[in-house]
Amino acid sequence: MNVKRTFGTILTILGIIGLIYAGYGFVQHSIQTRELLVIGIIGIIFFVSGIGLVKNTKDEA
Repeated sequence: MNVKRTFGTILTILGIIGLIYAGYGFVQHSIQTRELLVIGIIGIIFFVSGIGLVKNTKDEA
């Protein structure tokens, strides 16, 4: 079991969820803009770092 690849997948999923939540909040105007901006930035960071971990981790058989 590759821990880095699993952690990268989890980070990617959390990033996607954060970006969807921020986008939905922007459309609905339900939460303050500052909170949505922070959630969006954290979502982007999680998404990019997760993709980087999955992409750069080599499979070990």
